[in-house]
Amino acid sequence: MTDHQRATPSKTADDRTSLTAFLDHQRETLAWKCAGLSAGQLKAKPVPTSDLSLLGLVRHAVDTERIWFRLVLNEERLTTCWPHTADGESGAFHVEDADVDEAFAAWRAACADSRSVVDSRAGLDGTVEFRGESISLRYILTHMIEEYARHNGHADLLREAIDGARGE
Repeated sequence: MTDHQRATPSKTADDRTSLTAFLDHQRETLAWKCAGLSAGQLKAKPVPTSDLSLLGLVRHAVDTERIWFRLVLNEERLTTCWPHTADGESGAFHVEDADVDEAFAAWRAACADSRSVVDSRAGLDGTVEFRGESISLRYILTHMIEEYARHNGHADLLREAIDGARGE
């Protein structure tokens, strides 16, 4: 696994440029962890105590992008991409019958939509009201970096368990 598609964020950029660059870096890291694997490998749940798969993480990222940027920040009404299970769990992690190409296309589209929403905002500190809380673009970008970083840690372990590949 080579680190060939990730841009390194600037060490001197302004806040907005830095936050968006770090988020893109985290998005690129998830793509890198999934690169070169078969559909079966992407769907694999190689950790016996976990239901996590790389494809499940990608599908979860679709939901997370859409929720934070479109539902919360843009105040759009959305339907779910992955229906919840009968017991109320997110369908994102149930990948047995999932279409890999569809999931990655949805993720790329969700990331592009998120970038568009961010670009439409003048500053980082304006807020929207969501469920009784004021939420800023700065918070959402920071939260999304944290969200991807946490799940990229999972992706590191999953990838290593699948084919032994390590990196970062």
